[in-house]
Amino acid sequence: MKSMSYKYGLLVSAIVLMSACNFEAKDKSAEKKKTHHSIQRSADGMVLIEGNEFAMGAIDESFGDALPVHQVKVNSFWMDEHEVTNEQFEAFVKATGYITDAEKKLDPKDYPNVPLEKLVSGSSVFSPPDHKVPLDNPLNWWKYIAGASWKNPFGDGRRIEPNKPAVHISYNDAQAYAKWAGKRLPTEAEWEYAARAGAEAQPYYWGGELKPEGKWVANIFQGRFPDADSKDDGFIGLAPVKSYPANAFGLYDMEGNVWEWCSDYYRPDYYQNSPKDNPKGPTDSYDPYEPGLEKHVQRGGSFLCSDEYCNRYKAGSRGKGETSSASNNLGFRCVKDVSGN
Repeated sequence: MKSMSYKYGLLVSAIVLMSACNFEAKDKSAEKKKTHHSIQRSADGMVLIEGNEFAMGAIDESFGDALPVHQVKVNSFWMDEHEVTNEQFEAFVKATGYITDAEKKLDPKDYPNVPLEKLVSGSSVFSPPDHKVPLDNPLNWWKYIAGASWKNPFGDGRRIEPNKPAVHISYNDAQAYAKWAGKRLPTEAEWEYAARAGAEAQPYYWGGELKPEGKWVANIFQGRFPDADSKDDGFIGLAPVKSYPANAFGLYDMEGNVWEWCSDYYRPDYYQNSPKDNPKGPTDSYDPYEPGLEKHVQRGGSFLCSDEYCNRYKAGSRGKGETSSASNNLGFRCVKDVSGN
């Protein structure tokens, strides 16, 4: 049976886990491992990621589920250069008639204590208050909005923008799109390797400073969270894809903007016994906060990440989400195997 938190209010456990760690790099002069990477793009907007070994995990010890740092090898693969957009997801829906989890009617068996008239389709939408609030209750800024979905992100009939990431996408939805497109979701190891782009031992995927040369390079939250977004990075809410510079591998928005699904089940202890060669995650999921729910890994953080509350856009950190849950800061991108691997 699903927890009420997923269809009424918020993916509470996922957001609670993303508590602020207020991390400062312990050694800002840490050695950065750089590799030369020649960018090769396909006609359908994918980038060839050449396989190699890397140190996977977070240097911030407060990210307990991303420890220990361990050596991992990944094979070469193709990766979408940016998050799947509304335009791309709409093409999938038109071709298949697919209905996302957020659009489906709720099953009364999953919500035995909820009146039938309340069981309406919808999803979680960031709804900032107009005043300062305590940060110990995510329901202060998340609301379950009837009718909210990828094609109606705020539940108010506002038109979607073709070049923004598709949101309110559950793991099930992302898997369905990937299969239709002849692709798959990335493993967590592939995702982190691609985000690091050859650099290691640094607090951010892009380097050692939050604002290189005084410029924002990712769409995260500035100002007082959650009620006063200063828009210092140029955006309140989602940014169109490719609004910020690509990383050294030619990939856009690998941090911030929207959380991205990975194929791996989530377990906080997986890194303790993770295999070195192309790890694909554990055989089952476990979250001590909600042990009865199946969860998968999410990576990269979103436009709501703030060092006041959630700083899991930082290098090596992990997120998680229940398989059928969604919100307006949750999307995905796909990968594809290289022939012969």
